[in-house]
Amino acid sequence: MAAKSYKLNNGAFMPEIGLGTWRDEENDDPLMQTVKTAVEIGYRHIDCAPFYANQRAIGKALKGVQVPREELFIVSKIYEHNHRPELVEGALDHILDELQLDYLDVLLMHWPFAVKPEIGFTKNYGAEVIENVPIMDTWKAMEALVDKGKIRAIGVSNFNKPILEKMLPQCRILPVTNQIEVHPYCQEHELVEFCKQNNIVVTAYCPLGGYDLNVMDDEILKRIADAHSCTPAQVTLSWERARGIVVIPKSSNSLRLRQNLKEFVELTPEEMRMINSIQRLERNCDPGRNFKELRWIFYPEEAECPVI
Repeated sequence: MAAKSYKLNNGAFMPEIGLGTWRDEENDDPLMQTVKTAVEIGYRHIDCAPFYANQRAIGKALKGVQVPREELFIVSKIYEHNHRPELVEGALDHILDELQLDYLDVLLMHWPFAVKPEIGFTKNYGAEVIENVPIMDTWKAMEALVDKGKIRAIGVSNFNKPILEKMLPQCRILPVTNQIEVHPYCQEHELVEFCKQNNIVVTAYCPLGGYDLNVMDDEILKRIADAHSCTPAQVTLSWERARGIVVIPKSSNSLRLRQNLKEFVELTPEEMRMINSIQRLERNCDPGRNFKELRWIFYPEEAECPVI
């Protein structure tokens, strides 16, 4: 069963399978080879971010592929220290320079909070580094870049339902996607449904769990995989695909790259129910776990976003 594309609310089409590049390193030759192999296999959607510190390597790889730019779908992100409106265009120009591109297909706001510009990239989100830049101030600066033609569309990442409910009525240009962590241990049914109702495509990062989460060892996934003579990863990606979610799994293994792109299985309603019934909530990415100032991102019942 071949992969397809989803029509976005700006009329463009987003491939439902992309290549994730989180946690690879700058000037990483294996990463460059992975990008080239992925494009040769048929990947057209590449997910990037300045925080991953590898966009120059990705840009070099993209220069070497034999695919026209208009057939590629390249996504990157504005990081927290560039949320001030006057910094947004410069941040985009730096991204384009690193990727050696004239435009992005989608620019995302990586997180719904800002840090002071002088802090730069950080994982320390204490009160001393956070600053209250209204989300809509950053968003309006991103909208202006669509008008200039530097980006084709804009979206968000790690945005919860209460933030979107307040944000969407204020948008001149709506977000085309909300990139969030989704996998069987972090299913996000309510948020996914809300996004669908508002014509926002959900993109799942960490769609297989990975890193510190042993999602692929789950007995339910393994049992369904045995029934289909496939891997738990193929079951999981098929479950997300059946939910209408774009996925951006990361792999440097050419066999897994092919499986992720092309080898889906048709899950039965009972198998979908079994996966949906997994009662665990575990995340790879949760800044509120260690910093109470950001608990509102994934625990909106505890606190509200301070500025929208």
